[in-house]
Amino acid sequence: MPGDLESLRIFLEVAAQESFAAAARRLGISPPAATRAVGALEAKLGVQLLLRTTRQVSLTAAGAAYAARVRPLVEGLEAAAGDLRAEAGALSGRLRINAPISLGRRLLPEAIGAFRESHPGVDFAVTLVDRLIDVMAEPADLAIRISGPPSDKLTIWRKICPVRRCLVAAPALLEREGRPADPGALSGRALLGHDPEAGPEVWELSCGARRARVVAGAPVAANNGELIAELARRGEGVALLPRFMVEEMLAAGALEEILPEWEAPQLWLTLYYPPYERLPRRVAAFSDFFETHVTRTRPV
Repeated sequence: MPGDLESLRIFLEVAAQESFAAAARRLGISPPAATRAVGALEAKLGVQLLLRTTRQVSLTAAGAAYAARVRPLVEGLEAAAGDLRAEAGALSGRLRINAPISLGRRLLPEAIGAFRESHPGVDFAVTLVDRLIDVMAEPADLAIRISGPPSDKLTIWRKICPVRRCLVAAPALLEREGRPADPGALSGRALLGHDPEAGPEVWELSCGARRARVVAGAPVAANNGELIAELARRGEGVALLPRFMVEEMLAAGALEEILPEWEAPQLWLTLYYPPYERLPRRVAAFSDFFETHVTRTRPV
């Protein structure tokens, strides 16, 4: 005898088709098996659910009320079973990622390549821009950013790891103008601004209980960190940048860190999502993979 869920499915199909034979054909069972399943369900409930005549089958008043109650439950259980089967299947579909230019060039080639080795059915559409996009208005399944917490309460976000920033300048510039002893000594110097709108940038610096506020952006402000790093390397001014952007230049002696005891507010490598009720499988899988990849290699 079929289980309770199967008996309910047969009962609901018979009620919808108004025929045991038609319901049996749709379900791929014999008409006697459908008849036995509904009869067993009625015996278990102690209520007649269907009126049977030689011409048609119809619901009793109790059967109609019962069908209305159990139909959404059966549909929900079948949907849950379908989701579980899908979870066990291969990942597929297009994953739309948005990332900053510098970060995307450093992180995404290796991350995407490694991810696709395990999930070749996932296609990627990557856009690189340095402004913080609105993930609800623009076509992106996830956005990767270096930022503080989002101001939009509807946006879902996930911290990956902290990103350290440092003040840097070319050794030749420091030899010419002197190495500053504190942020106040930056006054009057060329301070390169790294700002999403290429406007003035405010450096909020701290050293223990001491605080300093410096406005940068003259003679140059730009929305791309690699451009600012290259200008700093050429001696055009002092820059405050994520350390991963200038690590190679520091190691090669092309740039020098200044005021290392003074820290800027902590930023995070963060994933932003549209307000999903539940992350699509490919988005969730890549997010987990990306976090593992970044925290293992720590390129930021």
